[in-house]
Amino acid sequence: MNTSDLAALRLLARRDGALCTLVGIEGSFSRAIGAHLAVAWDGEIAGSLADGCLEAELALQARAMRTTGPQVIRYGRGSPVIDFRLPCGSGLDVLIDPAPDRSAIRRVMSALTERRPAELPLPTRSLPRRPCLPPLRLDIFGNGPEMEAMARLASAAGIERRQTPQSRLQLGKRPALTPPDAWTAVVLLFHDHDWEMPVLDWALESPAFYIGAIGGARIRQRRQERLALRYNPSQLSRLRGPVGLIPSARDPATLAMSILAEIMRDFDRTYAAQSPQPRLSHVTT
Repeated sequence: MNTSDLAALRLLARRDGALCTLVGIEGSFSRAIGAHLAVAWDGEIAGSLADGCLEAELALQARAMRTTGPQVIRYGRGSPVIDFRLPCGSGLDVLIDPAPDRSAIRRVMSALTERRPAELPLPTRSLPRRPCLPPLRLDIFGNGPEMEAMARLASAAGIERRQTPQSRLQLGKRPALTPPDAWTAVVLLFHDHDWEMPVLDWALESPAFYIGAIGGARIRQRRQERLALRYNPSQLSRLRGPVGLIPSARDPATLAMSILAEIMRDFDRTYAAQSPQPRLSHVTT
């Protein structure tokens, strides 16, 4: 789940309110099926279903439905709501549930906090269960301006991170961290590559979806030769190098952006199949 959807569920785990969920798309749209918006009865709103053009309308509808049951409302193309149009020209089906199962929401939040996938039941036939995957996390190792730039970008993007500077490692020993899970990317930003091997062993023996390490061609060749003594070609293929989408990035900020873009692309590709898929027609509760 992204930070916006997590914020919506987090709000309703604490306060009464309505949960709005995108359950159908006709055309193209900037949000994915399953995106959430929470409208607390005390006035607070969290999450996002559009770029500001829909949230106020949904908040009004949610408050008007406070004493009724859940309902799917069509907005945009093909909508009976003639006084509200979407600038993109698409059609959206939004489930508004004025009394979501807050116990289920809390269970989902508890699972995600423990980095476990979960499902949120929804009162609609088109999307009866919303898969909820742990959010992207970064394990960053190294030192210097590259590590600082990567940490700044991750923070700005709202990405959870575990940042381990070289000074907190012991040469020849693995990191004293819980191993990365399948929703974690591991990035090594060492200038002294003698520190790499224990961290790479720790990462390669985990289900981390991305493992990358900086270094020129000679460093990468030597790294592969050392790892080939204990890993087969399939295992070694998980290690990225060169890293990033921009070839030969020369400054820390560009390198960090290049690596983070590659990580986010691969995260989206890896887990898109486990996310709710678009429905291209009207849906019903």
